[in-house]
Amino acid sequence: MAIVLDNAESILDPKGADARKIYAVVEELSRFDNICLCITSRISTIPPDCKRFDVPTLSKDAARDTFYRIYDSNDRSDLANPILEQLDFHPLSITLLATVGHQNKWDMGRLTREWERRRTSVLQTQHNNSLAVAIELSLTSPMFQELGPDARALLGIVAFFPQGVDENNLEWLFPTISNRTDIFDKFCILSLAYRSNGFIAMLAPLRDHLSPKDPGASPLLCATKERYFARLSVDIHPDKPNFEESRWITSDDVNVEHLLDVFTTFDANSEGVWNACKYFMGHLIWHKSRPTILKPKIEGLPDDHLLKPECLFILAHLFDSVGNWVEKKRLLVCALGLWRGRGSHNDVALVLMVLSDTNRMIGLHKDGIRQAREALGIYERLGHAVQQADCLLKLALLLSSEEQFDAAEEAALRVIALLPEKSQQFRV
Repeated sequence: MAIVLDNAESILDPKGADARKIYAVVEELSRFDNICLCITSRISTIPPDCKRFDVPTLSKDAARDTFYRIYDSNDRSDLANPILEQLDFHPLSITLLATVGHQNKWDMGRLTREWERRRTSVLQTQHNNSLAVAIELSLTSPMFQELGPDARALLGIVAFFPQGVDENNLEWLFPTISNRTDIFDKFCILSLAYRSNGFIAMLAPLRDHLSPKDPGASPLLCATKERYFARLSVDIHPDKPNFEESRWITSDDVNVEHLLDVFTTFDANSEGVWNACKYFMGHLIWHKSRPTILKPKIEGLPDDHLLKPECLFILAHLFDSVGNWVEKKRLLVCALGLWRGRGSHNDVALVLMVLSDTNRMIGLHKDGIRQAREALGIYERLGHAVQQADCLLKLALLLSSEEQFDAAEEAALRVIALLPEKSQQFRV
């Protein structure tokens, strides 16, 4: 005899009504040699004599086959592929998407436009089956309800972050929620989330439905943001004692970048957000050199924004860390123009000095010489001896590259005259 208990989470929820009696019956059935008991459930609690199999998402090819068999089209357009990927090849979502397209007789162009406009809200058929209903049904389970008032908000945090939440960060991120570990364990038991490489993660369709629609109106998300911003603001340098600790960014960089991407949109006038943006790029420079999706937003800031030139300056160094000196120069030129307009002589001299070295790297020695001399003139007027010495060293290198050896030697000798006790440090 084969007995199938399909969608059995409602009767096997250990916190449900009569759960103990029902569970005992199912456990007894599982012990009979002449009975094959098959249980499908979003809840991973099962009788001990049953063997559990986790049902994965579909492969790319299986997802395409499933979609087109239901969609009933001989034209297998590649337009469907990006949507299937954005659905994480989730079977229910793909089934609903194909059914909606088939019932409405939408071609792939129309289906794509509806997805781009409505996202997972489009996953509702004329039979009133929907992804939202399936998700919300899980949230009405006794096991979920017993987790308390913080559970839904925590689920929203997992949904908000592309990587989910690092299990090692639960105490740090949610210090006011005492049963946080138990809540996240229950999320996994209820198949609302899953564990992946140390993170509590969530499938894309669930993320789309559960993520806070107004991030600024979510108290827990705003508190989480402030925790991240405070962690970013630590001054990092190989000589600083907290340098090794700051390597946390290498595993959490995608989450932080997404947080900044969202809040630079919703809270674009906040100085704190752009300061965090600065610090984040600094962390990338030291620990994970790569471009950032924040670049267009930084460049799109109004020219009178207080932090725009500083953000451009650090962004330029980020491009330096990946070896793109041409882009570094372009960003430095933008920052230089803004600081000139503000009459910020120290900042102008600093950018000129970095620009001169960048031009040396890309072979534009004459431009570099001109900029190093201008920076030197500013530092002379300001009376900054160490910065003068740095400019003179850069000038000496540039002059040597142009085979102006006498002038290069003169610049080097001026460094020794300026800072005789530090000449070895400057490698003169």
